[in-house]
Amino acid sequence: MNTADLTIILGSPASGKTTLAQRLSPDLSLPYLCKDDVKEALFDVLGTGDRDWSRRLSEASFAALARLARAQLAAGRSCIVEGNWRAVHAPILGGILADHGARAAQICCCAEPREIVRRFTSRTRHPGHLDGLPAQGELDAAAQAAPLFMDLSGPRWVYCSDSPTAYAELLQRLKSWHM
Repeated sequence: MNTADLTIILGSPASGKTTLAQRLSPDLSLPYLCKDDVKEALFDVLGTGDRDWSRRLSEASFAALARLARAQLAAGRSCIVEGNWRAVHAPILGGILADHGARAAQICCCAEPREIVRRFTSRTRHPGHLDGLPAQGELDAAAQAAPLFMDLSGPRWVYCSDSPTAYAELLQRLKSWHM
């Protein structure tokens, strides 16, 4: 790699983001930084609360993740960041990329809506996530949302986490991009 690369994994809840990051990390020999790891540490120290509190800790987690990514890129190391990144985060990440002459690739995870709903309703996460609160309509809408990328330059790939061939194809693309 000539420059440090930031691989950004984003998508709706239960779309396969964390699983993808965990698989890519050893295959690309890159560290991955997971938003929920940061958020759950904050829950453990600061406590859990209502949805507003959870959203505030989410934004704090994104800020921490951006700082950690900045440190990796400043040291000339590529990394993977994973979370439900949104358009509002693009200026922060864009600034980090510009400051360090880094490149970015975005991978938006998706799956069939029924699979996302199945994953979401069957998983067990830290109680601070308040996974039992979303209304079924809200969950269905998130599951059916079209892939949304941030306004950052670089390649963009949609990863269908419920496709048996998608991982091998994505890994090949990423290996070629990281060269």
